Amino acid sequence: MSRKLLETDGQNWVEKGIISPEQHARLLALYPEDAHAVGLLPLLGSLLVGLSALSLVAANWQGLPELVRLGLLLGSMMAAYAAGEYFYRRGNDQLGLGLVALGLILFGAGIILTSQLYQLIGYDLTGLLAWAVAGMGITWVYRSRLLFLLTAIISGVVQGYNTGQLGAFSYLTAAFTALGLGYYWWRRPDSLTGAVLASGLLWQATLLVSYLHIKLTWFFVPAMLVYALGDWQPHRPAARAVQGPPLVAAFLFTLGLALFGEADSYTDELRPPLLAYLAALGAVLALSLWGKARRGRLSSATDWLLLLPGFYFRGGLALAVATLVVLYAYSGAVLARAQQEHNPDRVTLGTVLFVITTAVAYFKLTWGFLDKSLFFLVGGLLLLGLWWYLRRTAARSASSSASTRP
Repeated sequence: MSRKLLETDGQNWVEKGIISPEQHARLLALYPEDAHAVGLLPLLGSLLVGLSALSLVAANWQGLPELVRLGLLLGSMMAAYAAGEYFYRRGNDQLGLGLVALGLILFGAGIILTSQLYQLIGYDLTGLLAWAVAGMGITWVYRSRLLFLLTAIISGVVQGYNTGQLGAFSYLTAAFTALGLGYYWWRRPDSLTGAVLASGLLWQATLLVSYLHIKLTWFFVPAMLVYALGDWQPHRPAARAVQGPPLVAAFLFTLGLALFGEADSYTDELRPPLLAYLAALGAVLALSLWGKARRGRLSSATDWLLLLPGFYFRGGLALAVATLVVLYAYSGAVLARAQQEHNPDRVTLGTVLFVITTAVAYFKLTWGFLDKSLFFLVGGLLLLGLWWYLRRTAARSASSSASTRP
């Protein structure tokens, strides 16, 4: 709910007797006007000040004596941290955390510039790893979502530089990200930090697969391990957030298999060693199902339909059709669960997935042998039929819920 909604519809609720004027006023008090915009100002201000300082120093860096350079780096970082702690302890959390975030950015800039000064950064990643570890440390100290997000970005950048420029993969960076930030999210579950954490871990899994030069389907073992983590999280909104990025990746992969699965040369690029892959993925599946059973979420086991390893079969139209059937089964399962939970957002999600699958199936299976006018006519009728079915289902759900009210 937002303040805008309360302002526009709240008065109607009062007139209809749904809530009292006092309750309306109390609800409005929970959503201070422009609170989000004001909260962003310290962050934006800190970033602008940091960029200004960095650009000024960078423009004159080569002409400065070595001791002056080091003094500027240490002094600016310590000043940002000290000012952040000062304001934070006096109750100005937003400004204090913004300055602490600026100090973390300056710490990383200092590592990079010092390493360039002594020609170290091209050979050793220890400094950049220390940057990520420092971010995790102050995230735990201040218990800040802002610092969590910044540290996740720093870890991804460090790993990307290590893989792209040094030709290596930092397992320590990956482990610190998974354990440090992962445990923080577990203790303080949050939807935004969960989505960012999952995206960051998937990015590192992508870099690992690229570094090892293995079949890209190995990516789904760590990706679904992140998904399984959500099955064990008691906080349902945070669990769904951390499971979102792996499911998006799995859906897009399956969609690609439906589009290009006819070419056996394409599917051959997806086939890792059968027993090893199935054993690893099966272990993650067992862990996921165990967590679902413990949390009473076994109905969401249909998410694993997207991980059916159909690419082990020979490519051809039959494989593409079978993959489309899997996509239909998954989108249908999402719709069914949304109707059971009376969740309009998931109804929208299931509808979008169903429409995407229908569009792919329609273009894949009918474009070659239907006249264009008939092609669009049939497609329009299919979408209208889907719209009618969803409206009918929603009406039935609304009437059944209304009949059960006392």
